[in-house]
Amino acid sequence: MSTPAPAPRRRPRPRRPEWAGRNYTLLTAAAIVTNLGTHGALIAAAFAVLEAGGDGGDVGLVAAARTLPLVLFLLVGGAVADRLPRHRVMVAANALNCVSQAVFAALVLAGDPKLWQMMLLTALCGTGQAFFSPAAEGMLISSVRGEQAARAFALFRMAMNGAGIGGAALGGAMIAAWSPGWVLAVDAAAFAVAGALRFFLDVSHIAEREPGGGLLADLREGWEEFTGRPWLWSIVAQFSVVVAVVGASESVYGPLVARDELGGARPWGLALAAFGAGTVGGALLAMRWKPRRMLLVGTLCVFPLALPSAALAVPLPVGGLVAAMFVCGLALEVFGVAWMTTLHQEIPEEKLSRVCAYDWFGSTAMLPLSTALAGPAEHLFGRSGALWGCAALVVLPTALVLLIPDVRNLTRRTKEAGVPVAVPAPAPAAASADAEGPAGRLG
Repeated sequence: MSTPAPAPRRRPRPRRPEWAGRNYTLLTAAAIVTNLGTHGALIAAAFAVLEAGGDGGDVGLVAAARTLPLVLFLLVGGAVADRLPRHRVMVAANALNCVSQAVFAALVLAGDPKLWQMMLLTALCGTGQAFFSPAAEGMLISSVRGEQAARAFALFRMAMNGAGIGGAALGGAMIAAWSPGWVLAVDAAAFAVAGALRFFLDVSHIAEREPGGGLLADLREGWEEFTGRPWLWSIVAQFSVVVAVVGASESVYGPLVARDELGGARPWGLALAAFGAGTVGGALLAMRWKPRRMLLVGTLCVFPLALPSAALAVPLPVGGLVAAMFVCGLALEVFGVAWMTTLHQEIPEEKLSRVCAYDWFGSTAMLPLSTALAGPAEHLFGRSGALWGCAALVVLPTALVLLIPDVRNLTRRTKEAGVPVAVPAPAPAAASADAEGPAGRLG
């Protein structure tokens, strides 16, 4: 009698990584959706102003209207995120962004939006970002467990940067084919979907926060930590200038050069997509390259941020601008990893959020002023002269920061020295998207 053949053995399902839990998956999916909409909407807002008859000064005013509330409400947003369930703060901020972008889209599609209307709606979007970002940063960090945290954060960065590439390219194409209003409508829908995903986040694992000494006492303690480290305050001061001029270059002058010299929105969308591709390359490089003097290497990587302004000043053909934006994105991502790794290595965990709040505040404080003055600077110095000035204001503060001994000499701690290597916190690096400072910002 023949023996029956053994039943085929089932292959075990691949075990999900320890860090890829429910919250992490929801946060990553929501961030992808948001970035697909936001990166296109940033281009659409500029071209909506231009199509309504505005000039470079008007584009700068609308850009400043977005960043001014971000600066004003950032510290308040961080305090609120420490006192309320973070996912509720995130959902409320997404709802505000959804409504403001939907109304913006309706005005543009209806025709003849007024400058004050565009500024008001953009300001509401910036206010939502001020409350969203601190809550999102804490939520993502708390969602990751285990030894593979760095891999989880790297994957999150890659997903967001990839979404930024697609969003910028798609936004530029949609503006060229249809209207900036449709891109803004897509962004409103993206905020609605992302808010729905974040509504289902589980916060049961987060311990109830004990009341502290009050907001002012917490901020004072963080300020003492911030000012007591020369490498910290010097780089934040450096980036207060760098972020301001890069923001003016990319949010005001870039669309104008694209319209007048390069053929419209599509080439500028390709340039921003190249920046996103550079951040992906920078993330891959930072995952494999761990320089011993990480802060020195990171600071040297700030110099290439002058390349896009110089390329626009010439102006270079589309291919040259795309190459400059790619190198800029790659260098900025390497700096972002080095910066966040340094913060996690050097700053006590219980003070990290407050120090990061000053980092955010210092890095974005001058951005509203720079974007508002971009138009007058163009009239005074000419567009090319203003862009060369932006490039110089990236190079000079960066060179001065290298004079600080701690910037040159601070080294990465190793396991051999008895101290575990710090884990970098998550931070996508699209500088033009959300007024990012040294640490990079969540989208």
